[in-house]
Parts: sequence; C-alpha cells; structure tokens
Amino acid sequence: MPNTAYEVLHPDRNLSCVVFASPHSGRDYAWSFLRKTVLDEQAIRSSEDAFVDQLFDCAPRYGAAFIKAGAPRAYVDLNRSPDELDPALIEGVRKQGHNPRVASGLGVIPRVVANGRAIYRGKISAAEAQHRIDSFWHPYHRMVQKLLDQSHTRYGQAVLIDCHSMPHEAMDSTARMGARRPDVVLGDRFGAAASGEVVDRIEEAFVSAGFVVTRNTPFAGAYITQAYGRPSRGQHAVQIEIDRSLYMNEALIRPNGNFEAVKSALERVVAQVVQIGQGRVPLAAE
Repeated sequence: MPNTAYEVLHPDRNLSCVVFASPHSGRDYAWSFLRKTVLDEQAIRSSEDAFVDQLFDCAPRYGAAFIKAGAPRAYVDLNRSPDELDPALIEGVRKQGHNPRVASGLGVIPRVVANGRAIYRGKISAAEAQHRIDSFWHPYHRMVQKLLDQSHTRYGQAVLIDCHSMPHEAMDSTARMGARRPDVVLGDRFGAAASGEVVDRIEEAFVSAGFVVTRNTPFAGAYITQAYGRPSRGQHAVQIEIDRSLYMNEALIRPNGNFEAVKSALERVVAQVVQIGQGRVPLAAE
C-alpha cells in the first residue's frame, strides 16, 4: 500500500486564492501492488503524469498551496467519481448504465493503463477496491476542499488549478495543418467550471511564457473540474494538460534535455496565475 494519500506544500505566507493540485503524479508503487500486476515497473507507469509535481512545485514560493497525490493513478484514480466502479474488474459490482470511462477500463480503480494494457490477470475484491477509495481517494479530496474553503474564506473566491500531462499524440486529431500544435489544453468544461475571466488570465499566463494554448478539445476536464467548479459560488476549477514530449522522454519516462527550460517557463506561468484575486483584500483582515 502507498505510504500516504497526499502531500501538501504550504507557502510560508499565503498570498493567493489559487490552489495547485497534481492528482496523477503519484509514484509510490508499493511492492504488494506490483506483485498483483502483470505489468513491469516501466509499463505500470505509462498512465502516470510523471514529473508534473516537480514542474509545479514552485507554487508555494509564490504564495499558493500545492497538493500532490501519493498513490499512483494505476492504483486509484483521483480524477474519477468514487462510484465509477468497473464490473469487469471488481468482484460483485453490477453494471449500471453505460459509462464510457468505466467501459474502457478507466474507472476509479483502473483496469488498464495507457494503450489499453491490462493491469491484472483477473478481478480484485470489492473490499480491496473500497479500501483504496477510503484510504486514498477520500483523504485527498477532503484536503482539496479544505484548501479551497480556506482560500474562499480568506479571499472571497478560490481557484483550483488541476495539473495534468497528455501524450504527444493526443493532439494529432485536433492539430491544424500548417499551425503550431498546441502545447497546453485548458479545460473548464466549456465554461461550466470556471468564469471566462479566470480562464483568460490563465491562458494569458501560458501564452506570455511561450506556450501554444487551446481550450477544451480534446480535454474539457473530468471529475475534478466537474466536482469543484462552481463559478457562481466563487469557486473555479481549471484543468491543465501539458504535452509530455516537451519535457520528458515518453517511452523511457525520464526527463529530457528541455526539462529545466520547461520548468522555468512554467514558473513564470505560476507567478502570473497566483495573481488572480490578489487585488482583493483578504477577508480575515477586514
């Protein structure tokens, strides 16, 4: 079992209503889990958002909290609803309607990793699945909401930046001929999860740092943006997908020669994004 559900990096002084999160960069692959999988230690990592936590770990230096998962995505997917249970994987679960994510093996307890490769030989028990949800999914999400509540109480609004990475080929079907393919996809569920002003500020930060940005296609945001995006209540959630090939060798799951340059560019993005809402006087000081 992984050692921890999450780690929070707190700033010395909170200066922003923005909270950064990395739910898919966990890489604590417990031996007890690795014994159950048919995949080797390289293949099991293929759906992990490798190094995303390192790319955004500068956030506390700019006054924003950063929460990162401990458990790997292949063990429990924090960007799924806890009731997205896969009957093809978990004993005793009955099929309830058609959920394309569950059907493809990408429920809250994944059945496959990237390219549809099966994680297990057979099924796992319902007790094992529930243990993962109780021990890792719920603690992570309780802390995310706590951080957002603290931001909202202090500043009157909260912004969740949900940080992810995407395979380079993810944009093959949407990249326009003759145009530079997007480096970053911002997902706000087509406006349902965040105000246009917030998303505009985030896009401006990426563009000014040299990234090509598109919105919502092919990634509009999944469970996290749907669950936490409540712009009418002053709580916004935006999913960020960054092309992995910019900073890592996708086959070897290793940083490439551009890693430090991309990390530096993202630090400039973070420095701008944390300024969202900084014009507001913290409510606790009023």
